[in-house]
Amino acid sequence: MTGRTINISKSIEDLSRKAAELFTVEAGTAIAARGVFSVAISGGSTPAPFYSLLSSEYYRARIDWKRIHFFWTDERCVAKDHPDSNFGMAFNMLLSKVPVPDANIHRIPGELDPEEAASAYDRDLRTFFGNGTLPRFDLVYLGVGTDGHTASIFPGEKPVSDISETAVPVYVEKLGSHRISLTIPVLNNAAAVVFLVTGKSKAGIVRDIIEVKKPELPAAWVIPANGKSIWLLDLDAAGLLADSAAT
Repeated sequence: MTGRTINISKSIEDLSRKAAELFTVEAGTAIAARGVFSVAISGGSTPAPFYSLLSSEYYRARIDWKRIHFFWTDERCVAKDHPDSNFGMAFNMLLSKVPVPDANIHRIPGELDPEEAASAYDRDLRTFFGNGTLPRFDLVYLGVGTDGHTASIFPGEKPVSDISETAVPVYVEKLGSHRISLTIPVLNNAAAVVFLVTGKSKAGIVRDIIEVKKPELPAAWVIPANGKSIWLLDLDAAGLLADSAAT
């Protein structure tokens, strides 16, 4: 199945449950087919309840954690124990509570110089997916900022189109922040991309991406070429869509 699916939930709890069920199903399918499941996860506050739910006994017992490899869509250039670290949030909420081998956790080394960190992550990606091969994740989780950014790809930036670049250093001028991000070609090569979006503050940008289709918004550039795109929204985030009925 390809194309975009929009699923609207009545609450953040319901959205998180759907995200966890999707993770479980996709992991089981990939592991049954190839013996391994690769997923790229994101930071921010929205996925925190989802990560917490995945670490619960119900999901721990249903998932073959030893066959899952975790990557990140992006990272801030901070130490792994810094409060702003995307890795740190995921580790505290999920990875420290499930039996994932250390070798299966592919952290972006945000404590390094941005160029060095991007190069190190690129090498890790190429080692896992194959040198000369554009990474194809089984599943990617993304968020959307109120400005339309996703991962650490912000409006005003020229999207990386060179498929030889998998991870790039980014300087976000308005935030004074150095970051590392997967590129649009990598995101668009995924088998499945899931956007998790909640809150009234995101309603306008969700409408601009899905219905108005503003071409300048980075999140609108994520259209898997040979995969599926799933938008999991709560009622607030979906509030300005023409059809915002919860399912």
